[in-house]
Amino acid sequence: MEERPPLSGIPLILVTIFVSLGAFMQVLDATIANVSVPTIAGDLGVSPSQGTWVITSFGVANAIALPLTGWLARRFGEVRMFVLATLGFVLSSWLCGFAHSLEFLIFARILQGAAAGPMFPLAQSLLMSCYPPQKRGLAMAISMMVIAVAPIVGPLLGGWITEHLSWSWIFYINLPVGLICIAVCWPILRHRESQTARMPIDTVGLALLILGVGSLQILLDKGHELDWFSSNLIMILAIVAVITLSALVVWELTDHHPVVDLSLLGERNFLVAAVVISLGYMTFLGGVVVLPLWLQTNMGYTSTWAGIVTAPIGILPVLLTPVLGKHLDKLNLRLVVTLGFLIFTITFWWQSYFANNVDLASITLPRLIQGLGMVGFFTPMMVILVSRISPSHMPNAMGLANFLRVLAGSFGTSLAVTLWDHRASFHHQRLAETVHQANPYAAQGLETMESLGLSAQQSLLQVDRLLSREAFTMAANDTFWVAGCIFLGLILMVWLARPPFGSPGTPPPAVE
Repeated sequence: MEERPPLSGIPLILVTIFVSLGAFMQVLDATIANVSVPTIAGDLGVSPSQGTWVITSFGVANAIALPLTGWLARRFGEVRMFVLATLGFVLSSWLCGFAHSLEFLIFARILQGAAAGPMFPLAQSLLMSCYPPQKRGLAMAISMMVIAVAPIVGPLLGGWITEHLSWSWIFYINLPVGLICIAVCWPILRHRESQTARMPIDTVGLALLILGVGSLQILLDKGHELDWFSSNLIMILAIVAVITLSALVVWELTDHHPVVDLSLLGERNFLVAAVVISLGYMTFLGGVVVLPLWLQTNMGYTSTWAGIVTAPIGILPVLLTPVLGKHLDKLNLRLVVTLGFLIFTITFWWQSYFANNVDLASITLPRLIQGLGMVGFFTPMMVILVSRISPSHMPNAMGLANFLRVLAGSFGTSLAVTLWDHRASFHHQRLAETVHQANPYAAQGLETMESLGLSAQQSLLQVDRLLSREAFTMAANDTFWVAGCIFLGLILMVWLARPPFGSPGTPPPAVE
């Protein structure tokens, strides 16, 4: 397939701004509702655990739709599919805000997640097709800022809107943004449509994809709440996921028109980069989830202030990623990623020394510096990932890579919260073993509390609260230490990628 000529001037600027804005809106909605679940559940008259289906329903539909991006782009065209997906996202966002029952909201969130799936991969592909080869590193950098910043902004914005307006507005804000994106991008891009083909529908592959990914996503979202494999539901979901996903891999590798092109994993750079990005994003997102939880449960922070304290990680990526993107073709990308991962390692280990008396500045500073790690992570790795992928395969590659990243993010969230909870139980038990009359410090503390008018039972309850607070802090430190070790190990994997990496979308040997 021939490459479409690049854009220039005002059209290029407009497409860059509004395609990126559309992608940002989609990634933002994956996290913006998280802090609003208690409020939504209360307004709709359901329990908080039932309210979490607002998140799960979006995640399941989004995870299923992501790997379909390549097939949808080949069938309907990249530009048309991006506009249709954005329009579907806008309409389903309106339905979400309009919902007056949990059942209707879940239905609307499923529609929203399905529409959101192709938006980000297609935004990446469209941006790169609009830039000349020597500037595609900049296009990639711009698109990757969305991944870096949106998960940080989502909870912060969601908390503020819910607190000062209404939870419905976390969905309504998508309407003007999405409609403006369509109004600006369609007139410019409609004459640059990619070639289409009437591809047959791989019904078996699609059914296996829906069943396998849906089961796995629900397992990850509900596993911690249901105590993982002690739950019969989780056991059944795990068995279904393993069987159907194994069958999906075999079927897609042998089908002539696969709904998910797994043959891309046979290309070395794509495979290495996809694994590194997925494991790195899994670890990064786990830290993004645990830190605000610890701040709110242990340190007395509100959801808004927890977001403010953790948000500085997005400052340096916004400032430096475009600069890096302009010079990617002149840099040793594996070295850039190595430096980025070393910064992640150091800052996560830095956070593993937090104490209950840690001040705001001490929490914020490592988060700010960690932004340098993000600059050296997402954009260079995505350039490595697409370095040998031809333009005709770009939507498929982006869809598959983002599917693996999102799925790994779900793993990271679940595993990090589970690790934090289990380590807290471990530390609480170890600390509680030291509270006995033979320990002079414990005995003196109990005597002091009793002298202040507390009963023996009240004194023990107060000690238990103090032990729990200390245990959860120690568990958070353990989680950050593990995250640092994972990033240190990923450095070795980065060097398995094979240069030259060239410019994104203009590969040396193309995958055809």
